[in-house]
Amino acid sequence: MGLKFRDIDANIHALVATAGYVIGRNEMDAVEAKAIKRTLKKHPELMELYGDIRSDLGAVEKTLQLFADSPNQIISEISEYLFQRSGKRMRPALLMICSRIFDYRGDEHILLSALVETIHTASLIHDDIIDNSEIRRGQDSVHKRWGPNITVLMGDYLYIKTIALSLETSSPEFTRILTDISTQMIEGELHEYHRSGNLDLGEPEYLEIIRKKTAALFSAACHIGALLGGADPEQERLFAEYGTTIGISFQIIDDLLDYAGDHKTLGKPVLSDLSEGRITLPMIYTLNQDGGVFRDRLVKLFREKDDNPDAKREILDIVRSNGALDYTYQQAEVYARRAQSLLSDLPQSMYRESLYNIPDYVLYRNR
Repeated sequence: MGLKFRDIDANIHALVATAGYVIGRNEMDAVEAKAIKRTLKKHPELMELYGDIRSDLGAVEKTLQLFADSPNQIISEISEYLFQRSGKRMRPALLMICSRIFDYRGDEHILLSALVETIHTASLIHDDIIDNSEIRRGQDSVHKRWGPNITVLMGDYLYIKTIALSLETSSPEFTRILTDISTQMIEGELHEYHRSGNLDLGEPEYLEIIRKKTAALFSAACHIGALLGGADPEQERLFAEYGTTIGISFQIIDDLLDYAGDHKTLGKPVLSDLSEGRITLPMIYTLNQDGGVFRDRLVKLFREKDDNPDAKREILDIVRSNGALDYTYQQAEVYARRAQSLLSDLPQSMYRESLYNIPDYVLYRNR
């Protein structure tokens, strides 16, 4: 049985100094917090899970820097700005680990991993334009620094360059996968934007949105890794599904943190998603809990949120006090455990162990 979010909540309080979280609970049981802190220490850091692929991730960074090298000054300048911070590189790492499960020992995984990361970067650029976001990972967004016209063209350029470079790989299937998931990601963003500010959004529709806009790229990374390693069609399907479930869990935690984190941890203000009209699982749960007892009040507060700072604070108080964070965390855990269950028939190896532990990292991560 997994920890509930209130348990994670207590743990995070105990780890404020090291993890940077601040959760909106005024009191906690110090003894429980210490116990959970000890439990969480058992979960390795993400780079530990990457094991012997860390040097290959360094090669991915060099490849991304080569992508930034362009005779076009503005492309070179923006690309260098985008790729100067390496981040967690989860998608490239998943591709590499999945290929190693099948004992792949070539070097094509470097380019393919860089292409997956470039698609991720392009999607973030377009996200910031749609949301009019000024901050991304604690620094100015490309949208703020260069303006929307240049930024949208830069996002388009990265998508197109990725597909063009994929044509140079050993199999047209890689291009098909990357093209397909790029389409899915854009469909997910369009769907989310179309439903922006609509408080009637339900959980199934929410899950369909995040399956496309976020989980599709995790799925593609794992699928490409398995294909590169010589997996059979059933194994390809399994690894693609593993990536999907990881991606859904990842996005649910991301949405939870918008209500549970603080601006230093998030790299942007709390409730940024809600401010931009995104209706995510904590709000969906709260709107429908106990026959919608909070709905009328939340609808009123949502309408006032842009002009009334107290409205956002009250929304936070309602969402944090009614079990929405517990429920949201539990749903993320369902998908994380499902991902782990998909690995049950794989032979033991350091790579299987990494894939098994990554879902736990997703559950405990910050942004």
